[in-house]
Amino acid sequence: MTEITTNENDLAPSATIKVWDPVVRLFHWTVVSACVLNLFILEEGRYWHRMTGYTVAVALTIRVLWGFVGTKHARFSDFFPTPAKVMGHIFDIVDGRKSRSIGHNPLASVMMLLLMALLAATCLTGWMTTLDAFWGDKWLEELHGVIANSIMVLAFIHAAAALIESWRHRENLVWSMVTGRKRA
Repeated sequence: MTEITTNENDLAPSATIKVWDPVVRLFHWTVVSACVLNLFILEEGRYWHRMTGYTVAVALTIRVLWGFVGTKHARFSDFFPTPAKVMGHIFDIVDGRKSRSIGHNPLASVMMLLLMALLAATCLTGWMTTLDAFWGDKWLEELHGVIANSIMVLAFIHAAAALIESWRHRENLVWSMVTGRKRA
């Protein structure tokens, strides 16, 4: 269903459409919250740090399943980033063309899949540190930390790209991840 709203830039009516379903939005904000908690607030290796990691593991599992059976823009088949799509998008940016995607653009797709893989690796290495077989292994703890810090760096790049793309396309992409709606 299309909803008519007002575009504050030109005061002309513009249609918005539902793009991000509740599962996608809940996954996104769960991961954002968990990363902030585990990277900046909670003490490493303690109970709440581990529980937050397990929450991410459950959310990630649900999101991966939703990537196969979910709504149109949640499905991996809707946004899988082939080399041709990625290069085409890069050339559009370099040439100043404002190619716009309703769902994830090809570069955002690469970022999302990379972040999901790193989240899975962080969950796995974090869980492994609790096993007797790896108890106290410094290399595993260091790997876990490197992966977690990589997520932080990529998350900042992701957030910056969302702000830049919001400016380029004159639509608030961050807000669309709250409401689920984007300009048609």
